[in-house]
Amino acid sequence: MKRKVIAMKGKSKKEVQEALRMAEEMDVRVELIQALIPIGMDAVKDLLHQEVRMLAGNWYQRDRLFPGAVRWGRQRSSVYLADQKIPVIAPRVRDLVANQEIPLKSLEHLQIPRSMDEGLFLKVLKGLSCRDYRECAEAVPQAFGLSSSTVSRRYIRASAKRLKEFFSRRLEGYDFVALVLDGKRFAEDEMVICVGITAQGKKVILGFVQTATENEKACSDFLRELVGRGLRYDEGILAIIDGSKGLRKSVESVMGESAVIQRCQWHKRENVVAYLPKQEQETMRRKLQAAYEQPTYESAKGSLLKIRAELKMMNLSAVKSLDEGFEETLTLHHLGLFKELGTSLKTTNLIESINAGLGQKTDKVDYWKNSEQKQRWVASALLDIEPRLRKIKGYKHLPRLKEILKNRMAEKELQKIRKAA
Repeated sequence: MKRKVIAMKGKSKKEVQEALRMAEEMDVRVELIQALIPIGMDAVKDLLHQEVRMLAGNWYQRDRLFPGAVRWGRQRSSVYLADQKIPVIAPRVRDLVANQEIPLKSLEHLQIPRSMDEGLFLKVLKGLSCRDYRECAEAVPQAFGLSSSTVSRRYIRASAKRLKEFFSRRLEGYDFVALVLDGKRFAEDEMVICVGITAQGKKVILGFVQTATENEKACSDFLRELVGRGLRYDEGILAIIDGSKGLRKSVESVMGESAVIQRCQWHKRENVVAYLPKQEQETMRRKLQAAYEQPTYESAKGSLLKIRAELKMMNLSAVKSLDEGFEETLTLHHLGLFKELGTSLKTTNLIESINAGLGQKTDKVDYWKNSEQKQRWVASALLDIEPRLRKIKGYKHLPRLKEILKNRMAEKELQKIRKAA
């Protein structure tokens, strides 16, 4: 503020406005420079010299905007480009009238690390090893990084913060019509992830639970925790799951009749063909796929029953696999929405794609120290993935799904009343 008082004395209103406009533009440029990594040091030097020209004018210019301000050599300094600290030779300006140095506003701004934890956090997620940080500094060859222990501590702080956000965000404000649950292997553990689908087609990662397998108790506790955070399902909800009995039982025990189960057709198909000789698998895979692609419940069920009769002559274990959860693989057909929503909701592939993105960010870790580290990395990676998730295909038909589920619940309530009477 003191510099502004000195600078503005004796200036016209137009000159003052021009100086303020240039200062505002400089602030914007500072923000842009610090947001872009990597950035060349030429841009930093250009920014500093622009401010020098604003204060002291061009070389040998007599009619300066700020009388008394002159160039005063250079000094060693440093700037932060987001999370990168870089040495720089900075110009100096001195006010001969006030007999004091005029600090460069742009240099002061650039010496403040902006979102450093976030920057390091993103770097680690993208595969940069903490131990290689010194060699992998992005900005310029002169960049001097931080020690590996410092990077690790910063990353732990940033990811721990995200983990807390992930597990505590409230869910009351979402209008969910479907849930997708599936697991990803992490060494000897299973991370069961739940994604909610809103009536507008938005995908929201609700959370995850670490468990040895997709067992009923762990998954039930997980779903109850989501309900405790505000997950609503009282008007009915579609739950897309794989063939896990634990997941099936947990959905049923927590949500009861409010949940309508859609078994993953991909998992069912692969489970069935796994019982057949390799030379028979591809043919049967195509037949099952064609059956599930039938547009109506009657045609799909009819095609599957024909396949069942064929399998009965080949392998009874394959028949048993097909029979298990048979009707639940046709839920979307039964609801009359397979054509509209089958592409997105007939399988758990929605989570499989998320798991693939999760793997890109975590599979490079060779050794997991403990459960906290695993969960920090999973939560951080999922929150990084979530903003890039697109709406599901056919999302315009989700209001119809919501209405069908709501009517189904109303009919069940009516049946209970009639039965009680």
